[in-house]
Amino acid sequence: MVFGFRRTKYMESNNPKVISFRDLIVWQKGLSIAKQSYKLCKLLPKEELFGLISQIQRCSVSIPSNIAEGRGRSTAKDFSQFLHIAQGSLYELETQLILAKELYGLKIEEIIQEIYTEQKMISGLIKNLKPNTTHQKP
Repeated sequence: MVFGFRRTKYMESNNPKVISFRDLIVWQKGLSIAKQSYKLCKLLPKEELFGLISQIQRCSVSIPSNIAEGRGRSTAKDFSQFLHIAQGSLYELETQLILAKELYGLKIEEIIQEIYTEQKMISGLIKNLKPNTTHQKP
């Protein structure tokens, strides 16, 4: 266990112990997705500055931000709640990128695959944070 959390492959990094949110592979992947999203926004027309660009940037930065905030909380339940929020931001980002592709021909295939990977990683982490509850019959 690491700081009260069971270690999962998504919590491991090159470091032998996960000390900070920065050590979480799932956070590192989320940060990478946010950076890629910002780069894609530069390809959108300026008329989308307060529309699609703003929405893409907000939800993409929300992914690693919520993972970091959740990791800083004291319980697995709190961490899990923030992971659910990050997961929702991934779905929001996916939707906005699909719209950008359909409206402006943006090439999103690579980032969509990264989003799918991140969704799976977060789902796995949430599952591993759940307490083992086995109901025994009397």
